[in-house]
Amino acid sequence: MDDTTAIERCRAGEAEAFRHLVERYQAEALGHALAILTDREEAADAVQEAFVKAFRALDRFTAGRRFYPWFYTILRHGCLKRAVLRQRLPRADGEEVEILAPATDAGEGWTALLESALLALSAEERELITLKHLDGLSYAELAERLEVPPGTVMSRLYHARRRLRETLNHLLKEER
Repeated sequence: MDDTTAIERCRAGEAEAFRHLVERYQAEALGHALAILTDREEAADAVQEAFVKAFRALDRFTAGRRFYPWFYTILRHGCLKRAVLRQRLPRADGEEVEILAPATDAGEGWTALLESALLALSAEERELITLKHLDGLSYAELAERLEVPPGTVMSRLYHARRRLRETLNHLLKEER
């Protein structure tokens, strides 16, 4: 079943068809929520909440659009709302957050350093870096997902990259 068929079936009253969308996009959504929230349980809760909201809003979904960018808007708003409400409460000692995949070619030390630098960014900066460099979205796709003009995406990404570079340089100096 494709996304369009699943949505049509849901609109026709077959709620079980929504399972296709959840199964198809749950892992990707969890990764995106984790990049914003940095807490696995909170990210999972945000994803579940976003799927419920999306299901309830399917009557407002425009036919012909792709589902995930529309869903991502719902997810993103929920994650950012949670991040603001939480105001970056300190994590419990020993709690690890893994934004990057554990198996990378960069090596364990570099991965840990990059994780630390990403965690030092704001939720919005981390989201941009993740979507552009880990998910490989184009500027046009970023603009669609974030609901801003492409020029705004370029400007925000420039500043996020600069902040990431400064943070990495600072962390590298501390290691020496």
